[in-house]
Amino acid sequence: MEINLAILSITTLFLVPLLYFILLKPKTIHYGFKKYPIFGMIPDFLRNRHRFLEWSTDVLSTIPTYTSVFYRFVGGNHGVLTADPANIEHILKTRIEIYPKGTRFLSILQDFLGTGIFNADGSLWRLQRKTASFAFNMRSLRNFLLNSVQVEIINRLNPILEEASGSNRVLDLQDVLERFAFDNVCKLSFNVDPGCLNRFGSSESEFMRAFNDATELSSGRFLYALPMLWIIKRFFNFGSENKLMKSIVTVHEYADDIIRLRLEEEKSNKGNKYDDLLSRFIDAMLDNSRSFVTNSIKFLRDVVISVILAGKDTTSTGLSWLFWLLSHNPDVVEKIRVEIDHIRVRNKKVIGSTYDYEELQEMHYLHAVISESLRLYPPVPVDTKACLEDDVLPDGTRVKKGWFVMYHIYAMGRIEGIWGKDCSEFKPERWLENGVFKPDSPFRYPVFNAGPRVCLGKDMAYIQMKSIVASVLEQYDVDVLGKEKRPDYILSLTLRMKNGLPVRLSKRKSIM
Repeated sequence: MEINLAILSITTLFLVPLLYFILLKPKTIHYGFKKYPIFGMIPDFLRNRHRFLEWSTDVLSTIPTYTSVFYRFVGGNHGVLTADPANIEHILKTRIEIYPKGTRFLSILQDFLGTGIFNADGSLWRLQRKTASFAFNMRSLRNFLLNSVQVEIINRLNPILEEASGSNRVLDLQDVLERFAFDNVCKLSFNVDPGCLNRFGSSESEFMRAFNDATELSSGRFLYALPMLWIIKRFFNFGSENKLMKSIVTVHEYADDIIRLRLEEEKSNKGNKYDDLLSRFIDAMLDNSRSFVTNSIKFLRDVVISVILAGKDTTSTGLSWLFWLLSHNPDVVEKIRVEIDHIRVRNKKVIGSTYDYEELQEMHYLHAVISESLRLYPPVPVDTKACLEDDVLPDGTRVKKGWFVMYHIYAMGRIEGIWGKDCSEFKPERWLENGVFKPDSPFRYPVFNAGPRVCLGKDMAYIQMKSIVASVLEQYDVDVLGKEKRPDYILSLTLRMKNGLPVRLSKRKSIM
């Protein structure tokens, strides 16, 4: 017995280090992520999943090409992470035909988004893109959105801010901005007002609650180390997948009822003419002699839900980080106010009123401030494509068929080789030339995507963000509580602050 124990001890003494060397000791690649035998980079990914953006940014910023291969388990499909503008132009423009969203991305969001423009490739995407592009380029749609924004500011946002400043109570500004954005994107999508900002202080609408749950739980599927886990949970309908399915049913039923009623109105020629996106897609369907969809309600639902998702959290997330950055840069706040006050006084506007399209276009410094904030805190921090055939990126990185390719927007804003030694500074002046806003290459600044899939709602996002910032800052001083510590974020489809943005408002002391 003692001999057996001795043999076991000796064996263990040699076997454990051997197993560690074979399975767990990382092989450090000259540049990039650590690669473990058999497990690839999964051990480090699991250790850093909670801080994925910082971890991957640290790695990419040390590589001359800002690009690294990401090895998964032996036998699994690997991928490439890049923050190189030339590579991004190659992926999003030059060879876009071999870099679609891919089956993995589409399958993860399929239950929620179906085949809407946010979750479509190929001919179906081109069809929706063409119709949406025509709609977004129409002045009537822009005016429709601007009017919605102005009404929301005057009738809902201003009273909430006025009450909060008078009572000195703490306000979750991120929550306010999310409700504002959700109301407006629903109006834009199918001219329905869920009144979420009107309910502030009580609860959001059932539609908004279900939509938020569906968004968060669907995006959570991307963070599984083993994709089979969420598939198994969905098959057995338990845990997070059970909650997700219930949320999706609520969202789909709500949208279907609105679409069904609108279709009936259109077919009977008794309906009102609306300027929203739903009406424009219905018109495109009815004007087409052939039936390009087999299920009109499902097709339209997928379209409007994708538009809501694209606009729901992006503007509110971007604005939340902007107000946090402004709390550290009072000089920037004063420059914004000088610009706004000059336009207001010149046009003899009353304090608290809204600004029209031409006046918003004159706010070059504010445009620069928003762009700089989005550079450091892009609402969509990373995006992923699939590779359909073997390829070589401009920097020489080889990509194999079936691999994923992730371009890292968050990391790009923090790399000296792209934005200079002051890349980590909040510096709106980098966007100005003789006081006029000067846009940068969309491949160096892919915050709104780039190439053929560039965001159609970019101009409308700036309309909404500039309108809100101008209205808030011309009337109030915004004191962000706990601003010394950067807020934690939830790595979902967007970079939402984990615990909101608590602020106290006070009436601005000096107004021209």
